Amino acid sequence: MKLNGLRWWVIALIALATVINYIDRQALSVLWPDIVEELFPDESALERKQIYANISIVFVFAYAFGQAIFGKIFDWVGTRLGFVLSIGVWSLATIAHAFAQGLLTFSIFRAILGVAEAGNWPGAAKGNAEWFPTKERALAQGIFNSGAAIGGIIAIPLIAFLTVYFSWQMLFVVVGAVGLLWLIPWLILVKAPPGAHPWITDEEREYILTGQRQTTMSADLVETEVEEYNPSTGELLKRKQSWGVIIASAAIDPIWWLFVFWIPIYLNEVYSMDVKSIGIYGWVPYVGAMFGAWFGGLLAQNRLKAGWDTDKTRKLTITLGCLIMLPSLLAMSQPGSPTMAVIIMAVILFGFQTAIGNVQTLPSDLLGKKAVGTLAGFSGMAAKLGAVGLTALVPYLTADGNYAPAFIIGATLAIVAMAAVWVLIPKIEPLKKLD
Repeated sequence: MKLNGLRWWVIALIALATVINYIDRQALSVLWPDIVEELFPDESALERKQIYANISIVFVFAYAFGQAIFGKIFDWVGTRLGFVLSIGVWSLATIAHAFAQGLLTFSIFRAILGVAEAGNWPGAAKGNAEWFPTKERALAQGIFNSGAAIGGIIAIPLIAFLTVYFSWQMLFVVVGAVGLLWLIPWLILVKAPPGAHPWITDEEREYILTGQRQTTMSADLVETEVEEYNPSTGELLKRKQSWGVIIASAAIDPIWWLFVFWIPIYLNEVYSMDVKSIGIYGWVPYVGAMFGAWFGGLLAQNRLKAGWDTDKTRKLTITLGCLIMLPSLLAMSQPGSPTMAVIIMAVILFGFQTAIGNVQTLPSDLLGKKAVGTLAGFSGMAAKLGAVGLTALVPYLTADGNYAPAFIIGATLAIVAMAAVWVLIPKIEPLKKLD
């Protein structure tokens, strides 16, 4: 049996895994107003916010180290088995949330969830590098990243609606079980990499593998293939380009997590919304994120097809995304009505997703396939450590109910992300071995 467009089926499954990933992680923030009334009835508003922040920090710390761990795991065991380990464990951890009784047990289950969910990102970067030619990678990454946005769009209203029929404990069981069901089509469809997959057509195999080869043109116009650069971890960390990816990721990613963790809490605190009202408003920002993921991928693909090189294309798209975020983050200091607030958030997340898909393709632009997962893992770890720092600050920055300081920090981080790419990666192109 041959399956046309097999690479698109693979990226669609990875995008679906990302949808599930975000439903699982968003469940806690959406259900928190109900959870806190049942488990923490005697704490003050600030104490409740600090408990939530502490649980979130545990998750992001675990997520950060999980990125580095799973980056290596995916390079060792491959994309197919790596995803089985990642989504299998995180789904079981989600189900375990139903048995949490307080700060300690929530923290333990969130830590397991964080480590396992982290595998989705280096796994997707590696899957993208394996299954797509260079010119299609930004679009593939955009499709994958749109899964995060779609997960946010679905999660908030869906979970809010289901609270009418199920307890918060039962909801964790239901959403966790969905991830286990995902394993069935994944194991059936992804039997091997494209070079050895029995269902891939000869034309698609040749298109993918030829499009992944890096070539250079000599002075006498003879095209030769460039050998892939797969450095050791030590050598990888000596390159300033690696640090450009790591620092850009560490700066830009906390902006996303600021909204992932705090949209429901923000709406509850600033506009006095309950879980059902949050379900009406809270999904809107993720619509902007979904369109931004598609826009960033399509823009990059369009420019590459128009003859732009990878360096110019990536830097344009990343810079554009950051410049969209910058004024919008500042505007969140005084958004006015809740409708205007979520619309501005949608613009911010549009800009974020425009940029992030191209930031996340940088490891595959710079390195060979055997090292992509490692750099993606390190940059993902740095991104989550940056998110830890901002998440830890939010309760104190917003103690008086004013979220403006958090948004101003977010705007500053957008500038840092742009600077890291431009300064530390003078030209985005395949790296060569150090002499």
